[in-house]
Amino acid sequence: MSARVDVSSDADRRLSVALVSTALAGAVIGSAGAPLITAVATGMHVSLGAAQWTLTVTLFVGAIAGPVLGRLGSGPYRRATILATLALVTLGGLLTVLPLPFAALLIGRGLQGLAVAVSALLMSVARTHLPAERSTSTIAALSVASTVGIGVGYPVISLLDQLAGLRAAYGFGFLLSGVALAIAWRTLPAEVPGERPRIDVTGALLLALGTLGLLLVIAEPALWAAPGVAGGILAGSGAILAIWAFIELRTKTPLVNLRLLGQEHILRANLAILVAGTGLYLLFSLFTRYVQTPADADYGFMLPGVAAGAALIPFSLLGFVAGKSVPQLIARIAERWTYTLSAAIAIASALLFAACNQSLLAVLAAIARLGFAVGGVFAVSPKLVLVGVPHDETASVLSINQIARSIGMSIGSAVAGFLLATATPDGAVLPTRNGYITAALWALPALAVSAFIIATQRSARQPVRASS
Repeated sequence: MSARVDVSSDADRRLSVALVSTALAGAVIGSAGAPLITAVATGMHVSLGAAQWTLTVTLFVGAIAGPVLGRLGSGPYRRATILATLALVTLGGLLTVLPLPFAALLIGRGLQGLAVAVSALLMSVARTHLPAERSTSTIAALSVASTVGIGVGYPVISLLDQLAGLRAAYGFGFLLSGVALAIAWRTLPAEVPGERPRIDVTGALLLALGTLGLLLVIAEPALWAAPGVAGGILAGSGAILAIWAFIELRTKTPLVNLRLLGQEHILRANLAILVAGTGLYLLFSLFTRYVQTPADADYGFMLPGVAAGAALIPFSLLGFVAGKSVPQLIARIAERWTYTLSAAIAIASALLFAACNQSLLAVLAAIARLGFAVGGVFAVSPKLVLVGVPHDETASVLSINQIARSIGMSIGSAVAGFLLATATPDGAVLPTRNGYITAALWALPALAVSAFIIATQRSARQPVRASS
C-alpha cells in the first residue's frame, strides 16, 4: 500500500515540476521582447514605436487567445490543446530566428504570445489531476512563473544579444519552446474521453475585437494625443463588448460563462487583479527604466542592459519565495489577508523608492520587495477566483483572470510612460528625478483600492453552480 502511495506521490511530483517548467519557459518566451526592443529597432531599421510591437503583440495574442484556449482545453481535449498551442509557439520561435523581414518577426512574436495564454490550461491540469494540497501549491507556482521568468530571461537574453546578436537572443526562446513542447508531450496525462467542446465562434470574434480595441488604446499612448480617435476606439470597443455580453448570456455554449463570473467573489477577484496589475506594472516599469538612466542625468545608475537585467534577479527570487510562501500564509491568515499583505508590501516598495532612490542598494531592495508583492498577488489570485468553480470551467475562468491581469499591466505600462513624458522638460530627453518619485506615488491608490476590494469581501465557500 505504501509503495503504491509512493509511486503516486512521485508521479504527482513529476507532473507538478513539468507544469511549472512549461509555464516558466512560456513566461521567458512571452517577456523576451522587452530587452530586445532597441536591438530590433537598430538591427532591422524600424522605429522604436514599431519595435515596441514585438512586445505588445504577444500581450494582444495572449489576452485574446486565453478564453478560446480555455474552452478548447476543457475536459477531454485539454492535452491536445496544450500540445497544439506549444507547437504553434515553437513555430513562432522559428520565425523569430530565421533572417526574415520585420513582418515575419511580428507574426512569430504573435504566435509566441500563445505561451502566455496556455498558463490557464496548465493550472486546469493541476486542479484536475493533482491532490488538493499539491494542486494548491502548484497553481501558486504557476501563477508566479511570469515573475520568475522575467528575472531568468532578461539577463540571459540581454547577454546573448550583446555576445551573438538579435537572432541568437530570440533563439533562446525558440530553444525553450521546443523543450516545453517535449516536456508536455512526455508528462501531460491523458484525459477521460468525452464530448467535443463547442466553440462560440461569434463570441470569440467579438471578444477579440473588443479586447483588441481596448488594449490598443492602452498600449499606444500616442493615440491619446488625438482624444477623438482614442475616444472613438474606446466607445466602439465598449459597444462590441456589450454586444458580446448580451450574446454570451443567451447562448447555450458560451465562450465565457458570464453568470458564473458574475458571482461576487469572482467579480471582485478579477477587478482586484486588474487594479493591482496597474499599480504593480507601473512600479516595475519605473524601476527598470530608472536603473538604466544614462550619465547625462543627475540621478539613476547607468546600468547597461545585462546589468539592468541582473538587477531584476532579486525581483524574481523574492517572487519565487512569495509563491512558495502563499500556501502557508493562506493556512495562517486566509486568502484575502494574504492578498492584502502582498499589496501592502508593494506600497512599502513604492515608498522606499520615493524616499531613497539615490541609493542603488535601496532601489534594489525596492525591486526585491516589489517581486515579493507581485509573486504574492499573482499566487493568491487563482485561489480567490476559483472558489466553488466547477472543474470543467477552471480554464475558462482563469483565462478571464489572465485577461484582467494583462489589461491591468498594460494600463500600468502606459501610465508609466505617460507620467514620465509629462515630467520631461521641453527640449530634454530624460524626465526629472522628481517625475519618477511622483509617478511611483501614483501607484499607491491603485494598490490600496485593490487591497480594499479583497479585504472587504465576504468568504465564499459554497460551491458555485455553472449555468448557461
